[in-house]
This record gives sequence, C-alpha cells and structure tokens, in this order.
Amino acid sequence: MGTIICQTCNSTIGHFEDEKVSRLYGKCDCEDCKAMDEDLD
Repeated sequence: MGTIICQTCNSTIGHFEDEKVSRLYGKCDCEDCKAMDEDLD
C-alpha cells in the first residue's frame, strides 16, 4: 500500500495499491497550497 503526500503542506492526499509500501509526492487543493502557487507565479 502506498501513500500520496502533498509536497507543499505534507498532508495525506490519498492511498494506492502497490506491491511495496511507498510514498509519492503531489499537490493537494487546500487553500494554503493554492496561495503558495500564486506567490510563485
């Protein structure tokens, strides 16, 4: 079982089935992450 973690705020976005335990990074849609994206533009 794997976990998808937000690379900005470290919250858990979701889980996926896999042979190994692993961690993937992505982005969530929370207000803090949206504000960080707008600051980078």
